[in-house]
Amino acid sequence: MTLSQALSELSALLGDRLSRSPSDLALHGANEAHFAPTPPDAVAYPATTAEVAEIMRICARNGCPVTPWGTGTSLEGHALPIRGGLTVDFSRMNRVLEVRAEDMVAVVQPGVTREALNTELRATGLFFPVDPGANASLGGMASTRASGTTAVRYGTMRDNVLALEVVLADGRVIRTGTAAPKSSAGYDLTGLFVGAEGTLGLITELTLRLQGQPEAVAAAVCAFPDMTSAVETVITTIQSGLPMARIEFLDTATAAAVNAHSQAGLPEQPHLLVEFHGSDAAVAEQSERFGAIVADAGGEGFRWATRPEERNALWKMRHNAYYACLALRPGARAVITDVCVPISRLAEAVEETAADIAASGIPGPILGHVGDGNFHALLLASPDDAAEMAEAARLAKRMAERALRLGGTVTGEHGIGMGKLGYMEAEHGAAWDVMGTLKAALDPQNLLNPGKLVRQ
Repeated sequence: MTLSQALSELSALLGDRLSRSPSDLALHGANEAHFAPTPPDAVAYPATTAEVAEIMRICARNGCPVTPWGTGTSLEGHALPIRGGLTVDFSRMNRVLEVRAEDMVAVVQPGVTREALNTELRATGLFFPVDPGANASLGGMASTRASGTTAVRYGTMRDNVLALEVVLADGRVIRTGTAAPKSSAGYDLTGLFVGAEGTLGLITELTLRLQGQPEAVAAAVCAFPDMTSAVETVITTIQSGLPMARIEFLDTATAAAVNAHSQAGLPEQPHLLVEFHGSDAAVAEQSERFGAIVADAGGEGFRWATRPEERNALWKMRHNAYYACLALRPGARAVITDVCVPISRLAEAVEETAADIAASGIPGPILGHVGDGNFHALLLASPDDAAEMAEAARLAKRMAERALRLGGTVTGEHGIGMGKLGYMEAEHGAAWDVMGTLKAALDPQNLLNPGKLVRQ
């Protein structure tokens, strides 16, 4: 059996929905981060679970690697077909199949994006809360166990995926979980596939937990004299039990970048961006309590936003911070890395990271979802300068090692892909080999997203 035989059979199955055009291959070999382009041999565009199952049966017979593709926004090379073969693009499986408002759940295909789902939900009084910033596909978000700005209140994809339909490497279709709020029946297979990065199966349907739209929402941005006071404010806020919906950090370099990109008019100082959800009375009380914490820490320049258009502008500015930071150094590639630490060690982690970056000579704005101990550095290195790229890699390694030393994880949001494979043994020890055993049991030919997540 050969790749050419697999592509012949796939062409008979899919017709013109099997693409080998150079532009399509190039698109599916590109990525948002610093990894070299690696195009697949072909791209499949299935429309149904039955087609996905048949695609996997064909690829299993012929030993053809398969890499899933959502919207391509992942940052650790997850969707790159580094061993060639077939990319399965789920963009045509993009229907909201069912909304059960009384149960507060939605059933969707994997190609539905989070923004499309929330548009569909507008008339129901419900919304899907996980917001990684990019308008990512929900299948991709589940596969990488994504989180984002609202995780401090609503949790990550781990907390918001109730059930899945998954096609395994041999073409079997299984269902995991139910729409019930909880279950004690057997292994948590839903949890196994959420975060598996497409290495164990292809997600073809998701049942998602929804939330009620809050009665009142207030957002604000405030400046601090230094990074330490801003981060200590986050720690005090979380430890006081104040129920933040979002609490985001921007360092001075990021504030300058968003000013240039979005005309934000922020003082060039560290900032926190916050949001409260609840009743009118609760939001007012939470805002007052937070204001007192900020004042004690020396924060100033509160800008409140209660109208939807004002809040949307504030969070659009935050979500575009990546592109704003890239513009600080035109032509540079961003080595984008994230870590997550216990909230009590957050200040130490951020301060040591900032000191490392300052000593390196490479621009490296810091920002992130600090309410749950998660922050990012965008290390802006010239792709044509081997020494700079090596220095960026060294800084990223230092961040990962620091996070582990402080009792945290090498990634709280971006995932492992191939970019952070080198840290898995240090973080998980023998448990990493158990992951490999699970992979071998479900995908003995190593066809599904090979080269990612598990020992190679």
